[in-house]
Amino acid sequence: MLPPVAHACAIQSGMKGHFLMRFVLALLLATVLTRSVSTSAETAQPKEVSNFALIDHQGKLRELKRSNAKAVVLFFTANGCPVVRQNASKISRLREAFQTRGVDFWMVNSSSADDRREISKEAGELRVWQVPVLKDDTQGLARHLGVRRTAEAIAISTKDWTVFYRGALDDQMAEGAGKPQPTEKYLELALNDFLSGLPIRTAKTQARGCVIHFDGGKGPDDAPVAYATEVAPILAARCVSCHSPGNVGSWAMSSHRKVKGMASMIEETLLARRMPPWDADPHAGKFANDSAIQVAEAQTLLRWIHQGAPRGEGADPLESLKVTPAPEWPLGQPDIVLRLPKPEIIPATGVLDYRHIEVHAGNETERWVGAMYVRPGNREVVHHVIARLKKGGNKDALGQDEMFVGWAPGTTQDFFPTNSGKRLPAKAVFDLEMHYTPNGREQTDQTELGIYLLKEKPAARYEAVPLVNTSFEIQPGAHDFQTDAAYCFKRGATLHSLTPHMHLRGRWMKFEALFPNGKKETLCSVPRYDFNWQQTYVLKEPRRLPPGTWVRIIGGYDNSRMNPSNPDPSAFVRWGEQSADEMFLGWYNVVWDPVELSSASVEK
Repeated sequence: MLPPVAHACAIQSGMKGHFLMRFVLALLLATVLTRSVSTSAETAQPKEVSNFALIDHQGKLRELKRSNAKAVVLFFTANGCPVVRQNASKISRLREAFQTRGVDFWMVNSSSADDRREISKEAGELRVWQVPVLKDDTQGLARHLGVRRTAEAIAISTKDWTVFYRGALDDQMAEGAGKPQPTEKYLELALNDFLSGLPIRTAKTQARGCVIHFDGGKGPDDAPVAYATEVAPILAARCVSCHSPGNVGSWAMSSHRKVKGMASMIEETLLARRMPPWDADPHAGKFANDSAIQVAEAQTLLRWIHQGAPRGEGADPLESLKVTPAPEWPLGQPDIVLRLPKPEIIPATGVLDYRHIEVHAGNETERWVGAMYVRPGNREVVHHVIARLKKGGNKDALGQDEMFVGWAPGTTQDFFPTNSGKRLPAKAVFDLEMHYTPNGREQTDQTELGIYLLKEKPAARYEAVPLVNTSFEIQPGAHDFQTDAAYCFKRGATLHSLTPHMHLRGRWMKFEALFPNGKKETLCSVPRYDFNWQQTYVLKEPRRLPPGTWVRIIGGYDNSRMNPSNPDPSAFVRWGEQSADEMFLGWYNVVWDPVELSSASVEK
């Protein structure tokens, strides 16, 4: 409807009024169209983007809140989408133009039809290999941001993690159509406004790409998710063993009410790959103890959360779930139990030095060990335990006594490989390295270690072969300081598992092998190393390492302010025992080729 004044003028002025009426109508229509295309910075509704961590097409983890850029631009893709293919070179040029001004560009593939190998191939074909292409395998990031089409760009300020622009790169391409040249470069304009500290003139436009098909996990995407029959079983299988009374989880998944109250937090930990704690890249090696949540399971949980985490019908399985306490000794009653001589007192606060406590095994004769099991006396404060044989064992690359067993949260404990063992000299003496982390209340601990003896001498010796670099120096503020270590197997061995070890600045680590025939292989990649969960990755199929095989570990540290665990970004960091220092250490846990076993050191 015309405004009253314009209406009166039209009546009084005849033809002039008709002209004015058409002018006003055109003006109103132009205003409406303009508002349908763009939203001003003042009227936009910025939303804080949750942290997320995704692996890119080169196997590197990209975590939003570890970016040291001023802004992060996401561009959603799918292999074969013509709009994406036409825009790929534009993203590459924008990256070249803006990366020196503090902008990260990440392409994100949320298509369930594309795997990482196919994504890498297309990135090469489009000549955008240098632009990280993140695989949103659960489609959780697209759901979180409400992305429904490819070719949508989302620009995020790292100052407050809000979106300052979302929509098309420009006005050139549309579904099934396009212009010779763009007339409006929306993203470039928004980035220039943002970096200049100006209001964003165009904060939102319509994305014009291919529709993304969403998978629903264990059911159709648009079907309601049943809490009792779909969600609760996943939580029971993947989460409750830790998130139950008396266990390491910070809260108990005891009912729908408790889970719904933490639903947004569950979404965030899934997007950031923090939970469940399993950090190995699924594209590098297969592991017998893989505890990662499956893609379909994560999709089901995320879809349920986006539906509002409804209770639905039926009894609540979590309320009636009985968590069976773990047996005192899961491997059976040990033949020898090593126990700290007295309870250790852990103060409420402070940074504690490692404690080295001598413990005697009490065996009068030489024996062979088939397993060791660490039973922490107080999981709330025991950070790690290392048991070393003080006399009669081998020396490792650091000149330290032979490590018999190590434990930290997440460590897999089981019998050594069949027909292998570790030699226990007569009257064995162990050094127990105890690392405690105060939790705000004074605590006590009296950790125990169980030793399982073999009835006879095994055919081969089992050993943790350490690769170590102690000479590194990490510069203050370094975002991805890299170092490595290597070792040559002069004798043949069979590799059974791999164990990375770094401290609070540790960010990633890879285990590689270069075989005598020239073949190189990544045995295990940990793109997101977490000091709080120190895993041993047990190979599903043990690997033969013939004589002459070189093995290597390579890893990176984040000593920047973007690392939330960093004790001091301004410090130079070197090797040291304390968590505020660093270590670079990885074990290749092997069974040596059978030779005559004796009390002498085994040649390596």
